[in-house]
Amino acid sequence: MRSAGWDITVAKTAAGAVAATTKTGVAAGLIDFDGFAPRDFAALKACLSQSTIGWVAITAECQSVNHAVRELIRNYCFDYITLPLPYEWISHVLGHARGMAALDYLDNAAEANVPGNNEMFGTCDAMQQLFSKIRKVANTNASVFISGESGTGKELTALAIHEHSPRRKAPFIAINCGAINHQLLQSELFGYERGAFTGAEQLKIGRIESANGGTLFLDEIGDMPLAAQASLLRFLQEGKIERLGGNASLPVDVRVISATHVDLAAAILDGRFRADLFHRLCVLHVDEPPLRARGKDIEILAHHVLQKYKIDSTRKIHGFTPSAIDAMYRYHWPGNVRELINRVRRALVMAEGRLLTPRDLDLESPIDKETPTLDHVREVAERRAIETALLRHDYRVGKAATALGISRVTLYRLMVEYEMRHSACEAVDDTDEEANEK
Repeated sequence: MRSAGWDITVAKTAAGAVAATTKTGVAAGLIDFDGFAPRDFAALKACLSQSTIGWVAITAECQSVNHAVRELIRNYCFDYITLPLPYEWISHVLGHARGMAALDYLDNAAEANVPGNNEMFGTCDAMQQLFSKIRKVANTNASVFISGESGTGKELTALAIHEHSPRRKAPFIAINCGAINHQLLQSELFGYERGAFTGAEQLKIGRIESANGGTLFLDEIGDMPLAAQASLLRFLQEGKIERLGGNASLPVDVRVISATHVDLAAAILDGRFRADLFHRLCVLHVDEPPLRARGKDIEILAHHVLQKYKIDSTRKIHGFTPSAIDAMYRYHWPGNVRELINRVRRALVMAEGRLLTPRDLDLESPIDKETPTLDHVREVAERRAIETALLRHDYRVGKAATALGISRVTLYRLMVEYEMRHSACEAVDDTDEEANEK
């Protein structure tokens, strides 16, 4: 391995493995579980679960692997190889494992260079233009209107504008105008005095007043009722508010950023939105690109979400299959980034392998979902039943065959037919043992 260019550290104990993997620059690991006791597994699990290291398990031909070790290999190792193998092949597998581990940090390499904003990512032209516009509009006090489809991350853009502005140390207050009852929206925005109405037992500071000196983000402004639109317009014109039930005009210094997925031009024509309010809100315009138009960013975002939420999975998920990446590029993404996050998080919980597939993401094409043949279904079921029986009976062929209701010869034939060479290697002919028990 050294002659192949690898810098090697050898650890012969679990404690030695922990010490070795804490060093910086460790990229791949080759582990032989033979000789380790169950008491070592907790320390080994800590080593194996490090996302920056790609692990490959090795074993000698016909060496038995117990259930606990199989679980460690299945959940934490990139690959499992049986010796003897040429060192060139081992080096190749380790290099692949190192590369897959590096994918966990693909998102960091592509992270947008927007200080103070750790959730916006993108390398495509559309996102670079968005980042450039964020920096420009952040340096003014003019109102900003953010348009874009639902789920594109408009609130993140609003927060990035605030964090780049001179108001960054003051509050950033967000309110979803479409999620609050129309009768309550004005009291949420402007607050109220004690006794202003039944149930107003104490003074309430509104969202606008709470954002004094900072930024107010009005999400889904297109769903704001006309009565609240009139009050908001008056505030934007005068820079003052009146709490409900009060008489005093209170000066408030707030920058307003608004957003909606509604077509406000159509809403103005329909009389659902005031044109004069729109012109007050839309001094500067920022348009969020949809996910389907962001090209390579789809894969970058998917890896970022995987890295962030992989703790939700009981397995060590290494990444996505090539077919899953292809499926994500082909998909239309009507729910944009929000939908991508939800699909990856669900896939992490439901996945059965170490790489997420189109099926895990629920992005199978019609071809993938074609009805399987009965022969294929039978083969899958028989293979699964054989593996389960052998595991349950510690690879004792006679007992496994009896549990399956077939002869020992038939079981051997099926294992050879389905190319279950590893299972055949571990299998034990228990004829003599059964005879002794009799």
